[in-house]
Amino acid sequence: MVRKDNYTLPGAKGRPMLIDVTYEDALKNAPVVIFAHGFKGFKDWGTHNLVADYFARNGFRYLKFNFSHNGTTPDHPTDFADLIAFSDNTFSIELEDLDTIIDFACSGSGMAAANGVFLIGHSMGGGISIIKSAEDRRIKKLVTMASISGFRNLWPQQSEAQWYLQGVIYMHNSRTGQQMPLKSTLLDDLDKHPLRLNIQAKAAEVQQPWLLVHGDIDPTVPLDHAKELHTAQPKAELVIIKGGDHVLGASHPYTGDTLPTSLQGFCDRTIAFFNY
Repeated sequence: MVRKDNYTLPGAKGRPMLIDVTYEDALKNAPVVIFAHGFKGFKDWGTHNLVADYFARNGFRYLKFNFSHNGTTPDHPTDFADLIAFSDNTFSIELEDLDTIIDFACSGSGMAAANGVFLIGHSMGGGISIIKSAEDRRIKKLVTMASISGFRNLWPQQSEAQWYLQGVIYMHNSRTGQQMPLKSTLLDDLDKHPLRLNIQAKAAEVQQPWLLVHGDIDPTVPLDHAKELHTAQPKAELVIIKGGDHVLGASHPYTGDTLPTSLQGFCDRTIAFFNY
């Protein structure tokens, strides 16, 4: 029987992070997979719960969480109800959050302690996961899906001068219609930590086995990002999914009860990679 346990942890600056762990009741000590969502993402987006169930039925504990400053709240876990938190986010904050999550998984403080973890990062969460994998040997294997190869690739470079000047930029969310603010402290973070936050440089330092997956028709993060990451770390296994978009056929909301074909293929490939 598949179960889901829910937790709340204090993340960066004390903001709460919602966590859930999905697992087969008879496999409470199964290997732990941690999933890091992307920009304008959250742990319960679209197919994420179906994916968690799929991994649980294949012998894993699947932990997903909301980054502390992703804009959702405990009362509104699937809505961007806290745009102040969203505006204050930085990549260093997300790295701090991920460290807290790995500590939680490995400490045994709320669940059976994991002896290291597997890590999946999507899109911007892929970039965060690459950096964290280069820094943290508790991560045994890394999988990235549609990962960015550089944080400054998320916005037009010519927008930065005005962003610095005004102190804020607004990112349109086409799904919700919201104009989502990001303070220039995000740029300050990149300026202050140019080595740590260089995804391609960190990719070259990743020593763990790494499965690098990208769709060939991704309109959000083009395939060139995956090729840049593979150039930086040729030991990574590059898998290009033909006809794959940014979310491999998923959507939000997702009303189906089975995974899209491309996404299930990703899950099967990832499970085989973790089991190898």
